[in-house]
Amino acid sequence: MASTREPAVAGLFYPADRSELHRTVGELLAAATPSLEPPKALVVPHAGYVYSGPVAASGYALLAPLRDTVTRVVLLGPAHRVALQGLALPSADAFLTPLGSVPIDAATVERLLELPSCRLDDHAHELEHSLEVHLPFLQETLAGFTLVPLVVGDAEPAEVAEVLDAVWGGPETLIVVSSDLSHYHDYATAQRLDGETTRAIEALEPARIGYGQACGRNPLNGLLEVARRRALEVTTVDLRNSGDTSGMRDSVVGYGTYAFH
Repeated sequence: MASTREPAVAGLFYPADRSELHRTVGELLAAATPSLEPPKALVVPHAGYVYSGPVAASGYALLAPLRDTVTRVVLLGPAHRVALQGLALPSADAFLTPLGSVPIDAATVERLLELPSCRLDDHAHELEHSLEVHLPFLQETLAGFTLVPLVVGDAEPAEVAEVLDAVWGGPETLIVVSSDLSHYHDYATAQRLDGETTRAIEALEPARIGYGQACGRNPLNGLLEVARRRALEVTTVDLRNSGDTSGMRDSVVGYGTYAFH
């Protein structure tokens, strides 16, 4: 019997109403001004749309030329709700959002479960927002795709890199890493810290990125390791914080979007 992972943060991080969500994502994408070639991989933030939506949209707007090319998305994000060793895959057949159902690539999930770092853990996915908030953007920008969703816990860059190498594929596969940057600093401090993190990402140097600099440090650092080996180039698409998007600057969260070619 088919099983579906229901949305956990619809109505909280993004609109629960289908029409409102369609309109909101469309407006965010329309406000972005893409100026790069379509990427092989993206790093994008995962907060509520009112905070990080414009920054995330700057990356997803780059996918327009890939609308009919990308048929599989490998989506990795950090575990916020559960303590987790390694990387967690779901048993569900699909993930649901107000925009519809996204089928899971069951064959790839089965193949990844053969790796020592991967495990089946629905509890890790049940309430996790770091993956879910990206699905409406992907549903609006791609014609149709299967999903390989991975919640990343305590995992070394080499373990994440092994997973990414196993699913890298060709132009049909898009890699998306979900990560916010610094948390709850004043505006000037956040700008300094997020600038340091951005320079480390652009230099493909995962050792320079600590947990306080990116909540998605573990999946991000795994991607940086693969990108270095594969000689990918990184471009910073957008770098802001919640003080820029929501106006409150005394305690902000940083957001960055990075494109890998």
